[in-house]
Amino acid sequence: MEIEVTGADTFGNEAYKKLFEGLMSEVGKAISLEKVNIVLDPARPLFIFTLVLRSRPESKKISDAVSLRTEGKEVHLTITDENYAPEILSALWKMYGRDNVDQQTRFDIKIENGDDEAIGETVIASGEDAKQEIIGAMWRVLPEGIKARYNISEDRTITIAATEEIMTQELKDIAFEVHNKVKGDANV
Repeated sequence: MEIEVTGADTFGNEAYKKLFEGLMSEVGKAISLEKVNIVLDPARPLFIFTLVLRSRPESKKISDAVSLRTEGKEVHLTITDENYAPEILSALWKMYGRDNVDQQTRFDIKIENGDDEAIGETVIASGEDAKQEIIGAMWRVLPEGIKARYNISEDRTITIAATEEIMTQELKDIAFEVHNKVKGDANV
């Protein structure tokens, strides 16, 4: 991930870069990011974070996170991406009820009289959920007391502008300018 931080304080720029990298790694989103641009203007005060994602977040179906097989009247699932285990179980419980979903091990599940096609096509995470997780992580990097926030979100580019003052149209325009500069051809 390429990170550029601009601001008047060289030490502060480097500290924010490390903070941002650490937080995105901690929440497992660093691998999703291609480019990051952070504008720090505490004198105004205005903070702008713009991210370009490696790819457009897409919905995940159960079949994207498990291997499925049918044996007679039983459908067996082996979870291959444990990040989605809670969502998989929740979806299966809604479809078949808790009594009919037998979690045999941490990663192995058996369902009596299950429909493997219906199970495989069940959506467990939307692309918007992934974007919201990234936006939530970005908010955690903002300085304390910054309450006025403005989001811009397109296919692969997300910008958050934040100030402790009133979010004026001038500040929104600056955010759009940074957003458009950073996104380049990313959303084409």
